[in-house]
Amino acid sequence: MVRAVLWDLDGTLVDSAEFHWQAWRDICAAEGAPITYDQFIHSFGKRNDLILKGWLGEDVDPDRMRRLSEAKEAHFRDLVRAHGIAPLPGVREWVTRLADEGWRHAIATSAPRENLETLVDAMEMRALFGADVAAEDVIHGKPDPEVFLVAAGRLKAAPQHAIVVEDAPPGIEAGRRAGMRTIGVSLMHTLTHADIYVRSLPELAPDAFDRLLRRPAHPQ
Repeated sequence: MVRAVLWDLDGTLVDSAEFHWQAWRDICAAEGAPITYDQFIHSFGKRNDLILKGWLGEDVDPDRMRRLSEAKEAHFRDLVRAHGIAPLPGVREWVTRLADEGWRHAIATSAPRENLETLVDAMEMRALFGADVAAEDVIHGKPDPEVFLVAAGRLKAAPQHAIVVEDAPPGIEAGRRAGMRTIGVSLMHTLTHADIYVRSLPELAPDAFDRLLRRPAHPQ
């Protein structure tokens, strides 16, 4: 049996929210479409097309949306490279320990692949992840379960043997819809629909992943 942990990236493995906020704020202001921090927070974790449709309207020009998205992500990567970024507390310890115990790890994110690569390089944890799935690899964004089902498939793990670790409600919903157990880790959201919710990874019990895998998954 392959046991798998499917990790969201932004807000779960790394605290990239400030860089994302700065990038969106700067790009949208330059476009003459300023956003508020509350707008940003309520969109965090979604794909860029859904974010921009929410801010600019469902009828936003696709070319404008693509241009803004590409500019924002390039600005975000520049910020990461300029300032660096470290894994969130407990990330390196949990990923390393679970890998030593035979668990397989994948990153499952709504972020573009270039962002994923930039952040994994900055964390210096590439060797610990056996697979990754980025926005370009799926058709549907969270809360659709596709990203987690693809990630589990790349690790050759059945959904019932996979645990999703997420920081945002759309990701928790996606994990549940995939038929997987979920761990919510967030200071920003109280993730009441997760099987386990903690404010940070060091709060998890030492046997949290093993115990959770023995529990029945929620119906899809």
